[in-house]
Amino acid sequence: MKDRPAREILRAGIADGALPARRLLDASSGNTAVAYAMLGAAARIDVTVCVPANASRERRDLLRMYGAELIETDPLEGSDGAIRRARELAAAEPHRYWYADQYSHPANPRAHYLTTGPEIWRDTKGAVTHLVAGVGTSGTLMGAGRFLKQMRRDVRLVAVEPDSPFHGLEGLKHMRTAMVPAIYDRSAIDETVLVGTEEAEWWVTHLAREHGLFVGWSTGAALVAAGRLLSRDTRDQPEPRIVVVIAPDGGTRYLSEARRLFGE
Repeated sequence: MKDRPAREILRAGIADGALPARRLLDASSGNTAVAYAMLGAAARIDVTVCVPANASRERRDLLRMYGAELIETDPLEGSDGAIRRARELAAAEPHRYWYADQYSHPANPRAHYLTTGPEIWRDTKGAVTHLVAGVGTSGTLMGAGRFLKQMRRDVRLVAVEPDSPFHGLEGLKHMRTAMVPAIYDRSAIDETVLVGTEEAEWWVTHLAREHGLFVGWSTGAALVAAGRLLSRDTRDQPEPRIVVVIAPDGGTRYLSEARRLFGE
């Protein structure tokens, strides 16, 4: 999922003439960083990413494999700490770095407006009633949601957040206590669902063992939220609900963390 905004942001940097003359610099919880590194390697663009030190080992290994410069930040500060470090680097060496700033760059939601939204509309044949997605940068929900709202005004956008500032849902922000992304428009959200880490973990394990789908923790959280929506009384709803849940990455990027779920 993060390949889409990363590609659009790189294209914007190239169009502006900033890339490949300077290094692409950004903060990430991990997945956008991997997308930058992969696409940067293919486009011969140097990449520096600031990532919390508690990002999964698999994602950190992928970054190194693609040749990106990895700067690890305080894990207790989460993605906000990575953002602060990236801003410091960009201010200190503006001629070396092009600060992409996925949390503010309009290319992030635009990527999902152009691709994810139309894809959901096409695949549901216009029947989608709810879009459920975790919010980190919020680009997916803002961009895809804007497209869907234009196509059908009553589509409901449901944001999924951790239920506390300290959580194990990598990539998601507890908006009340975190640095709110500039691209995040609260007024566009119809509902916010707060989810606990343990609830998300249950879904991750359940999907793997009962359905053969190994997903990441943020997907587990989104499924908790979708389950709550679908469990509500539907007597006053005239039509079936078609709830689309965004699964932004697979569980293979979290294998080192998943071992504790298996008792190892």
